[in-house]
Amino acid sequence: MAHRGFDAGDTGLENSMPAFQAAVDLGYRYVETDVHATRDGVVVAFHDETLDRVTDRRGAIPELSWREVSRARIAGSEPVPRLEDLLGSFPEVRVNIDIKTPGAIVPLVQVIERTQAHSRVCVTSFSDQRRDAAVMRLTRPVATSAGQRSTASFRAAATLPPLIRATVAARALRAVDALQVPPHHHGLEVVTPTTLDAAHEIGKLVHVWTINEAAEMERLLDLGVDGIMTDRADVLKDVLTRRGQWVA
Repeated sequence: MAHRGFDAGDTGLENSMPAFQAAVDLGYRYVETDVHATRDGVVVAFHDETLDRVTDRRGAIPELSWREVSRARIAGSEPVPRLEDLLGSFPEVRVNIDIKTPGAIVPLVQVIERTQAHSRVCVTSFSDQRRDAAVMRLTRPVATSAGQRSTASFRAAATLPPLIRATVAARALRAVDALQVPPHHHGLEVVTPTTLDAAHEIGKLVHVWTINEAAEMERLLDLGVDGIMTDRADVLKDVLTRRGQWVA
């Protein structure tokens, strides 16, 4: 999965239309993005709450109008994309959407409903509450992944004896389809054979972020992860191609 698209030249164009186009040009069918809503309810594909780090403008997106945000240029050259433009420009692409703030919940639901994109989005958030608030407002099911609370509950369940592990793990992840986690957290290994087995035995997918080194990609694929998010879409494609696992 192409994390914030693919910036081939490392030019700071994350979450820009050229970055998403570059991922699609490589053959990717899955991209990841983040969403915020402007003061007037326009949903933008953008990671930070403020424009400051990656654009030539300053200010918090929830406090700015779309007109103001639209004047910003990522890396000084590309406009901030609306989520609706991303979905409309790449109708065959599936989009993993991380809800960054509570104010983006209702506007995101409106975009998904308006574009009828239910079957090609995965709605997620570090906050299970934010994710659930969006999902409950949608008229059709969407794919989902676990937030911090349900992930912590699952990790605890995965350490239980096998006879009760599946029941408790299924309860922890009952509201979602996937687990999206880093390989390590606070010095502890998150993605292990035990956690993978616990997820897979209850039918949940495991995606790992954000992996940019080929050797680590190989290690995780050997363990049996179901997906990898990466800034280096070119490297991941090469790894998957060598393994005979690349599907364009």
